[in-house]
Amino acid sequence: MLDPASRPILNIYCDESCHLEKDLCPVMVLGAITCPAERAGAIAADLRAIKARFAPRSRTRPDQPGAFEVKWTKVGPGRQAFYLALVNYFLDQEDLAFRAVIIPDKSKLRHDAFGQDHDTFYYKMQFRLIEFLLRPRWENRIYLDIKDTRSAAKMARLHEVLCASQYDHIRETVTRVQTVRSHEVEQLQLADLLIGAVSYANRGLTGNAGKVAVIERLRQRTGLSLTASSLVRETKFNLFRWQAQ
Repeated sequence: MLDPASRPILNIYCDESCHLEKDLCPVMVLGAITCPAERAGAIAADLRAIKARFAPRSRTRPDQPGAFEVKWTKVGPGRQAFYLALVNYFLDQEDLAFRAVIIPDKSKLRHDAFGQDHDTFYYKMQFRLIEFLLRPRWENRIYLDIKDTRSAAKMARLHEVLCASQYDHIRETVTRVQTVRSHEVEQLQLADLLIGAVSYANRGLTGNAGKVAVIERLRQRTGLSLTASSLVRETKFNLFRWQAQ
């Protein structure tokens, strides 16, 4: 057994797109970015520097040009170069990796047949997303964007199930599952961008040239369609397209 003090730490930043049951969007995507904790601060600083390079100075915070939140909903032709720079940074940064679980058609979900509600299904998919990313000989810390004010019990259950999957009865492998605010965490904002791109591709949308450019950059550099599962052994940009039974 490794000395706990010497175990490397992996941060896992999780977010989602169109996770609500009846939000008029058929596609649901859950995704996560991983980053070694020892590199988290430097990478966050790099992301803020990219923001500062491309962003106009804020009227309310002129001394902090990078102090705004990256979101897929903000991508457009006018800011295309900025978002492509973020994509390139992610792809070039060896300490960052991404995984997404794609639920292509929520209308086919049969929660009653499996004795669950949609919220329970959501956390089951979170488990499918995160379990693949856990590193058994590392300390894994999981950060989820705040979903609602009732998440505490579900998160506790998710932590319990993840630990059980790793035979981690003393919680030395999965040491933390907690919510954070996305505007305070650069890696979570980057996850939102990549999740949004996967969702947009799977919805077959083409109306926003800036978003299409981001998707095409990802396709060109990863060699993936973004609408199908990647190889299981793919580590940089791993996709799992889930199918309803």
